Amino acid sequence: MAQLSIIFALSLLLGIASAIDVFRGMEFGYSGHNGPDKWGKLNPTFSPCSTGKRQSPINIQRNLTVHNKLLKPLTRNYKSVNATLVNRGYSVGVRFEESPGDLWINGKNYTLQQFHWHLPAEHHIEGQRFAAELHMVHRAADNSALVVSMLYQESKADPLFSRIMEGLKHLRKENTEVPLGTLNINELNRRPRKYYTYVMSISKEQITTLDSPLNSHCKKNARPCQPLNGREVDVYDELN
Repeated sequence: MAQLSIIFALSLLLGIASAIDVFRGMEFGYSGHNGPDKWGKLNPTFSPCSTGKRQSPINIQRNLTVHNKLLKPLTRNYKSVNATLVNRGYSVGVRFEESPGDLWINGKNYTLQQFHWHLPAEHHIEGQRFAAELHMVHRAADNSALVVSMLYQESKADPLFSRIMEGLKHLRKENTEVPLGTLNINELNRRPRKYYTYVMSISKEQITTLDSPLNSHCKKNARPCQPLNGREVDVYDELN
């Protein structure tokens, strides 16, 4: 995937991201002859996938994190808006037909653009891989991007995901869309006291339903973990 630098905190993984749909229209997969280890050779634009030193995802090791006192609380103000469920073939996501609200981090405002899921989760914590990962893609007025990632463990059903389950049953082919009507994402406004210990839950049925519309070579659409290459993983901890 395109080069990504990340600032970690304890429930959410924050990062400055380049184009999310960089692979649109290209033949690629998550295994086999077009798997992640081959992405850097698919097109010269994607050479950082092979040569970059600031790639994601990573394995977060708590004993290697640094408490950064300069980090500020993560403040979100999302609301109910019209949304559309989208199957890109390599991921399932939600696009908003109007602004669903903003996120403030360290004095800068980012507007939520879309979110999508990965199965299983891409980032690890202490070597543990979670059942799923949600990427919430935001953009600022200067066009810089910020991605908030939420990890899910397999347990009880996720309330937000439950509201799109019916739409997923009609999302069978690549590049299809299903209107969701008004989608309430207010529960995502919760402010974590730490950035990377807040882990959501998702049911086994929801995992299966999310997996079913994807292309056969993208059923497990999680990139392998990458080396830190000297990068510092910062932690925001309200209680410390």
